[in-house]
Amino acid sequence: MRDPIRYLTEAQTRQACDLLDPLAVIREVLVRHAKHEVVLPAEAYLGWTTPAGASARSINMPAMVLGREPAAGTKVINASLDNVDHGLPRASGLTMVFDVHTGRITCLMAAAHVSALRTAAVSVASAAELLRPGARTAAVIGSGVIAESHVRLLAERLDGIAELAVFDQVPARAAAFVERLRPHLDAHGVHAVVAGSARAAVDGADLVMPCTTTTTPYIEMSWLRQGAVVVNVSLDDVGPDVVAGCDLLLVDDWSLVRDDTHRLLGRMHRAGELTGPDEVPRQGVPAVHGELGEVFAGVSPGRVADDQTILVNPFGMAVEDVALAGEVFRVARELDLGTLLDR
Repeated sequence: MRDPIRYLTEAQTRQACDLLDPLAVIREVLVRHAKHEVVLPAEAYLGWTTPAGASARSINMPAMVLGREPAAGTKVINASLDNVDHGLPRASGLTMVFDVHTGRITCLMAAAHVSALRTAAVSVASAAELLRPGARTAAVIGSGVIAESHVRLLAERLDGIAELAVFDQVPARAAAFVERLRPHLDAHGVHAVVAGSARAAVDGADLVMPCTTTTTPYIEMSWLRQGAVVVNVSLDDVGPDVVAGCDLLLVDDWSLVRDDTHRLLGRMHRAGELTGPDEVPRQGVPAVHGELGEVFAGVSPGRVADDQTILVNPFGMAVEDVALAGEVFRVARELDLGTLLDR
């Protein structure tokens, strides 16, 4: 078969990912982003309401990583909020890897695991960099696929975290989530409990990671332990008081956050209630202090004091998917994983 496309199922992408270090991949691509060694075009967004009245959307996210080992591709990720009520994942899609020499599609892979893993890798890499010394407790809000990827990775990579509180609006879902992950957590020395409320989960936590679908803020500054790190994974869980009250506010890409018309930080900036890292600070107006890649590259300060409360707002970038998918494709070729499709 000449010039086939390699197709990888969800199980095969998981097999390849198990042989990778996702934190190293994500740190590297974020550093390249800070050095302007990526191409990140605008996303294409299609939103609609399903016949059942649920919010649904499709996003096409192309990107290219430049440098010595370039990678290019795109992710198409679709979602409907009521999928979980029908036993389906909330989000699913496909990622394509391109040949940088010819532009032809060389690999097509199920996107869900790679997407969830890169999201968790950004969060856990941020936590590893920014947690205060001696941090032991974490809170995860939500019990879906993204929450699971976060819990698994934090247990594996954040050695100091020994206690985890999980909250979900459906208590039975949270209980089943914790029980399903308990063997993995026990193997890494993490004791998990189901919290009775979001506030109870967050109370006293050194690390807070909301992984929800809410569009209504509910986490308040008064809930947070001084010195905590909040990774605002789902982007709308914290309120303006947290943005204003934190000591350090970091994003992954300020232009994406600034130009977004839906999420909290973009709305605050348009209302004049937030300044960007490239803007003149204004008295009494909270500011974004920098981007994660700059912190990883050592050109922007991260934590400088144990009592700093830090908010990380990772909007999510297609270069993260493309970088990780490129590594998955490399492993798949080495192990001859997947199915070769004729064109």
